[in-house]
Amino acid sequence: MSFLKLEWLENSSNKIPLQYHLFFWFGYFLFNVVRWGSYFDDYWYSLKSNLVEFPLHIVIVYFNIYYLIPKFILTRKFKRYILFLLVSLFLLYCIRTGLNFLLVTKNIWPEADGMQQAFTFNHIIAVILGELYVVALASAIKLTFDWIYEKRRAEDLQKIQLSTELDFLKSQIQPHFFFNTLNNLYALTLKKSDIAPDVVLKLSDIMQYVLYDVKEPLISLHDEINYIQNYLELEKLRYGDIVNAEITISGNIEDVKIPPLLFLPFIENCFKHGAHENEAIDVQIKFEIQTNKWLKFCVKNTFVHLNETNQKHGIGIKNVKRRLQLLFNNNFKLKTFVKKQHYFVKLKIPIQ
Repeated sequence: MSFLKLEWLENSSNKIPLQYHLFFWFGYFLFNVVRWGSYFDDYWYSLKSNLVEFPLHIVIVYFNIYYLIPKFILTRKFKRYILFLLVSLFLLYCIRTGLNFLLVTKNIWPEADGMQQAFTFNHIIAVILGELYVVALASAIKLTFDWIYEKRRAEDLQKIQLSTELDFLKSQIQPHFFFNTLNNLYALTLKKSDIAPDVVLKLSDIMQYVLYDVKEPLISLHDEINYIQNYLELEKLRYGDIVNAEITISGNIEDVKIPPLLFLPFIENCFKHGAHENEAIDVQIKFEIQTNKWLKFCVKNTFVHLNETNQKHGIGIKNVKRRLQLLFNNNFKLKTFVKKQHYFVKLKIPIQ
């Protein structure tokens, strides 16, 4: 998913498609022809004058958008931008006035009363203001399009970053789990335990689930519970009858989807911190659907205080907390505490 998204970003462009350029200029040309034709009551004159002027509009607009703005505005050279724009507008005024005089009409300013002369102050200002209107309109459309494109691009990049981090965090769970399980299997083989082959088979089933069945961002809660049940069976093979584990389900879980491998670190901790010198390991796990909007996950297990300096710090719980923040932002509740030799986990997440 992330690779495809990155490929899309690499191949995408903030260039406006050609048909939109053509549609804009054709629509604006028709608007001007009708507007000035109605104003002068002379649509033939309006058509001729706009045919002369519109190529110049297009030239100054694209010169501003694709050269002046990137070269001067984006580099904060505002004085140079104003200078080059004014020089460009004056050159355009000279060309436009000359072409209108030669090809359209000797009256170069029909909007004004009587015959007007070219290169007067008022005529220059009137023409330049008209050109600035076109330049400002087209530039505003282009800059708005660029802003929308960059906003979407930033959002997509953020989604890719979050997705990549989530994939990394999820991938961390797998070697973390297998490392612990292989250590347990190694201990059994040293003891030449008869249950070692059963542990290998059970581990194989779990590996198939972890390596092949959790590729999607969301999986069935039913499948995740089956996976947890297999993990508990694996620990029962390891510890024997001292393990007393129970899973309780409240509510309809058939259509509930959850991020994969979200609960496993909490279950692992039940045995990491609950096993001590053949004492009983009690684990109570509960899944509860609340008003079809929330999934409540609770764990209660026996807890043994050990010297923290003698323990290796795992990545499991820290990993889960980070995943929860990325997946649900602040829309989740996680509480862990110790009470009377028991460790409690209470997690509440929205149903996907």
